[in-house]
Amino acid sequence: MESQVRGGTRWKRFAVVMVPSVAATAAIGVALAQGALAASFSVSGQSFKVSADKLEGTGFSQYGAIDGGKTLTGAAAAHPVAVSAFKTAKITNMCQSVVTPNIPFLGSVSLILRAGGAGHDKVEAENLYIDVEDLEADAVFHNIDIGVAAGDTGADKGGKGPGMKGGKEQANPNGFAQQADSAELTDVKQTAWATTAGTFKLSGLKMSVSTGTKECY
Repeated sequence: MESQVRGGTRWKRFAVVMVPSVAATAAIGVALAQGALAASFSVSGQSFKVSADKLEGTGFSQYGAIDGGKTLTGAAAAHPVAVSAFKTAKITNMCQSVVTPNIPFLGSVSLILRAGGAGHDKVEAENLYIDVEDLEADAVFHNIDIGVAAGDTGADKGGKGPGMKGGKEQANPNGFAQQADSAELTDVKQTAWATTAGTFKLSGLKMSVSTGTKECY
């Protein structure tokens, strides 16, 4: 792994940042297929996998947190995550899969969403926040700043850090954080617990539901 270099750092299989994902419900899938979901939404309570050929994002920031939620049985649960954000993002060939196990008479049921593939525009998103458990990718960061305080409100408000989104996750405002002007991730594979977005637009959206375990990777 290369040492830190301001202005451009490349880490192999960087296991902290993420690619955005879309909700695993038919209603949200229909809204996205019609163009854009121009309101914040979230996915939580179950982990899901996302893969992409490439993610190009601006205004990157990240901090550690504990994501609250419930298990499939309704019990309270907490998951350590890395909350990562992009002001804008473009994603090439995105795939998201969610597997729901132990459904009576059916067993496991898998839902897969694909968008931004060959012959279609890239997936576009604004104000994305992703609660990530694990990720593998090749990553390049531009003008990266490591070690700022998670709760600092940003240079536009007289601070140095990225600030925090709030919501279900709990984070130490004085804890470790990092930020960069932009980032490019390739060959992305991630597991996440939640995502929110101001706008999420998917070109060439295709959704399928089937029995058995089928995932993006």
